[in-house]
Amino acid sequence: MTIAFELDGQKFVGLNGGPHYQSTGNLVRGQLRRSEEVDRYWEHLTAGGKEVQCGWLVDKYGVSWQIVPNRDVEMLRDKDPVRPQRVMKAMFQMKKIDIAGLKAAYDQS
Repeated sequence: MTIAFELDGQKFVGLNGGPHYQSTGNLVRGQLRRSEEVDRYWEHLTAGGKEVQCGWLVDKYGVSWQIVPNRDVEMLRDKDPVRPQRVMKAMFQMKKIDIAGLKAAYDQS
């Protein structure tokens, strides 16, 4: 169901998307360290493809990718249940993940 691999020094996980993804069945999730990396991968992978939601995009070959900053994952694991809820709510309003926007939601008092 999954496979881990590395591209250009970045670790990714490939998932079998099941019957909901008829085009290729491929889903790839990449966790990146910095917003510059998110921007770079997003720009290259959306060229000829399309943006979806919550960090998801479909490249020109029909492969679905989710480009997620590591900081996003850390914020979602917070012990305070309210903070991750705010982060998820903010993320659902985004296409490309905006780390500063997620941090603002996380830090909101």
